[in-house]
Amino acid sequence: MSKRFVKVYPRFERLWHWTQALLIAVLMFTGLRVSGVHELIPFGPAVMLHTLSALTLLVVWIFATFWLFTTGTWRQFLPKVEGMLATARYYAYGIFKGEEPPYQKQMLRKHNPLQAATYFGLKWVVFPAIWVSGIIYLTYNFWDSGADSTFVLEVVRNIHLLAAYVIFAFVIVHVYLLTTGHGFREHVKPMVTGYDCIELTPEQEAYLESNEPGRLKPVAPAE
Repeated sequence: MSKRFVKVYPRFERLWHWTQALLIAVLMFTGLRVSGVHELIPFGPAVMLHTLSALTLLVVWIFATFWLFTTGTWRQFLPKVEGMLATARYYAYGIFKGEEPPYQKQMLRKHNPLQAATYFGLKWVVFPAIWVSGIIYLTYNFWDSGADSTFVLEVVRNIHLLAAYVIFAFVIVHVYLLTTGHGFREHVKPMVTGYDCIELTPEQEAYLESNEPGRLKPVAPAE
């Protein structure tokens, strides 16, 4: 195995990532206002901005889901039990002792087992929960039928808030982990340039050099 700088994040993935990050930040800010946590902007504009951002993000996720399945990138998010405990131990203990991470990013597997399991849970449980509950809440006037609807609305509201706080917690942990290891800049840079240092098998390196040389950064000449 050799380490090379490879373009592992294509343009669409980077655009999707930063658009999603911006919209989630807006949703968190306006959502906290709607919930009464702060009063930095008026309630009405907060609701409108929250709704527009949510609908925009839904469209982005539809395109991203289509891209994930048509390119086969969805396989990156399949969790694996192998290496899960070692990765969990690293984040709970080893990272504070300066240990090397037990998992090295690879061409066909960008996420470590814990990351893959986290993203899998978000994409298949938390995101659907917040979207379904949000759409039900938004269309309340169409299905309101009296006293029973009030109870249903309360349940839907709590599911929406729970999912939102799970995403909020994920964002906090995600940003925190960007400050560990090689530092914030080195973690963020690949999602800006697309290139990251990963391990390649001799076969993968030969394939890229022959068929996709643009995905490889030139190796610096030895001094």
